[in-house]
Amino acid sequence: MSKERSTTSKGRSGRALLVWGLLVVAANLRPSLTVVGPLLDRVQADLGLAPAVAGLLSTLPLLAFAVMSPVVPRLAARWGPERLLWWALVVLAFGIGVRWVPSAIGLFAGTVLIGAGVAVGNVLLPSLIKRDFPTRVGLLTSAYATVMGAVAAVASGVAVPISQAAAGGWSTAFGCWIVLALAAVVLWLPQVRAPRPAAETIRRHRLPWRSALAWAVTAFMGLQSLGFYVAVTWLPQVFQDSGVSAATAGWLLFLFQAVAVLTSLAAPAALRRAGDQRTVATLSSAVVLGGYLGLLVAPGWAWLWSIVLGLGGGACLVLALAFLSLRAQDATVAGTLSAMAQSVGYLVAAAGPVIFGLLHTVSSGWHAPLVLMCVAAAGQVIFAMAASRGTVAPTDDQTLEPAPSPGRS
Repeated sequence: MSKERSTTSKGRSGRALLVWGLLVVAANLRPSLTVVGPLLDRVQADLGLAPAVAGLLSTLPLLAFAVMSPVVPRLAARWGPERLLWWALVVLAFGIGVRWVPSAIGLFAGTVLIGAGVAVGNVLLPSLIKRDFPTRVGLLTSAYATVMGAVAAVASGVAVPISQAAAGGWSTAFGCWIVLALAAVVLWLPQVRAPRPAAETIRRHRLPWRSALAWAVTAFMGLQSLGFYVAVTWLPQVFQDSGVSAATAGWLLFLFQAVAVLTSLAAPAALRRAGDQRTVATLSSAVVLGGYLGLLVAPGWAWLWSIVLGLGGGACLVLALAFLSLRAQDATVAGTLSAMAQSVGYLVAAAGPVIFGLLHTVSSGWHAPLVLMCVAAAGQVIFAMAASRGTVAPTDDQTLEPAPSPGRS
């Protein structure tokens, strides 16, 4: 009896450690990206970057997501998802360290490494949740989206104050997030060493390119990501041009993300009450559209539109992440759907900050860029309806060699 209790206790503590590990990994997936927007004008001035070139600081990670995401399922099958995720965290920490160097080369090289590390986490987290917590997908997706959004919001809010108070200015504001990345490296290490079934056979499905539902999920993921990355890159400058200071613009971006975090917490309850993902997804996307229309018509009400965009954006983020698991039959399909949606989706999103900056340069104002965002949000409303129901069928699969078992078998 005592042996059984001991085994149960170890199992519970192991699952608790796994949940904490997943949440700390999630905490590292956005701050190195959202810290850029509030400091973009200073980086431009110090390094002499054109607006379109500066927009690459947000676009390069998205391109890394697009390139890395399709290969993550194959790498996870060969190495094991736990080991692959640990190495991704190491690459992320190294990239933050490289970007701490106050030069254009360090800035862009570090950004590419950060993007590669984050890409692996983006793909693996939905798959790991589907595999290890199949009955709690909505709850844990909401939890990791909330943690991810909360830390991203804090990074935006404290970026300017840190750059003003710390030696090194903006480079220190970028580099200080290495502490969180190293914490994740340490906390995830037990998952790498944990024993796994040595003879487990890995089934790898091809990416579901022929599935209309998979393309709808991909489009929804891409358009909501485009909106998020345009917001964290350019909203501070849009706000400054409406008459607020740089520090206030940073806190308005924090407000946008803080409201999104609260919405992320409320999203699972809203889904349960509505009983229909289509209703919640469509209404949330329509709220995002309303926020961009508001910025277009009355830019002086920046605080109000920050709240509106946060209300819609937080729910859309949870839905986009949840769809990767909810539309899949098992963890393997969730991994391939996640890889497809994030590779193509982030390729779409990557164009957002650059095109937004180019339109601003060409038109000498924010009217044309905000019209673009209204069009993108309207498209998101349409794809929300298509991505909210059904299951992606597995494609033809292949049997691979068993993944290496971490630790002792």
